[in-house]
Formats: sequence, structure tokens, C-alpha cells
Amino acid sequence: MSIGNHEWQNGEYTISTDHASLQIDAIHKFLREESYWAKERTKEQTATAIKNSLPFGVYKGENLVGFARVVTDYGTFAYLGDVFILEEFRGQGLSKWLMQVIIEHPDLQGFRRWILATKDAHALYEKFEFTALKFPDRWMEKTSPNAY
Repeated sequence: MSIGNHEWQNGEYTISTDHASLQIDAIHKFLREESYWAKERTKEQTATAIKNSLPFGVYKGENLVGFARVVTDYGTFAYLGDVFILEEFRGQGLSKWLMQVIIEHPDLQGFRRWILATKDAHALYEKFEFTALKFPDRWMEKTSPNAY
């Protein structure tokens, strides 16, 4: 495993796993104002979640235009969450590129399971071999009353 900062370039866009480059205010603003899943999340919760995840910031120059994070044990399991591309940058293939980078990341290989939750992006994730739960009868959850 080579846990550390990685960077990918695609024209004028960059994806980086560098925590120091993340613009927490911009990420939190999107999550609170634009997402359906994190509208009640505090800035402290956002910062803590990112601190304890492998983050993927998408940048045009110095400006953050997208984000995703992976929660993982680096051995068997990964949860993909908080995936977004700002609306004005959609339609350029950035979400597909972001997913490709995440799925091919050298530290995220050989897991027996990846999971995520989505209300409206099934078509994107299906391109990367995500499907409905194979054994839904084996999964349980404990959620807060406002869980999405």
C-alpha cells in the first residue's frame, strides 16, 4: 500500500488526494445547499468526515469543482460518499473521470466489497460495476431519523 498524496491531470483539470489542498468551506457549502444527503451536516461533521477518509478533490486551476471521499479499512471494504461535481462543470465527463480515478487508485484494490448510496446517479455508478445489493437480506442498518 502506498498511502500518500496522489495527483492526476486531465487537460485543465486536476484530481488530488491531498488533504491540505481541500477547500472545506466550498465542500461544506455544496453539501449543505445543493446535496439531498447532507443538508443538516455541520461544518465540523464535514471536516471530521473528510479528515477520516481518503478525499478526492477535483480542481480547475486552484478552484475546487468536485469532490468525493472513500471511507475504507484499505484491506477489504470501501464506502464511497459525498460525490459531486458543481453544476456549472457537469456534462464534461468529470464525474466519470473522478470515478475512474477512484476505482483505479492503487490503495483501493482487492476489496471484497464497495458500497454507496444514491438516489439519482445509478447510471453513473453502474458504469463502474456497482449494482443493487447482491444479498439485501444480509444487510442491516441503523439510521438517524433524517437519513437520506
